[in-house]
Amino acid sequence: MTDVLFPLMSGAEGATGVIVTWFVESGDEVTPTTLIAEVAVDKVDADVYPETSGVITLIAEENTEIPQGGVIAQVT
Repeated sequence: MTDVLFPLMSGAEGATGVIVTWFVESGDEVTPTTLIAEVAVDKVDADVYPETSGVITLIAEENTEIPQGGVIAQVT
């Protein structure tokens, strides 16, 4: 199992961000080239890709504050 983490986009300790959009659903097959989410911190957006291939399970919900570096999904 591989954790998918919210990217570190700000140097501020304890900074949080939100998942703007999930492009996949739990149970979908993903690869490292699959765009799985768009996240935002302040006014900066970033795309998220998994590091490994497998079946994704979403942990975090859209529009919920998440600490940068926190687990947002898992790939098995």
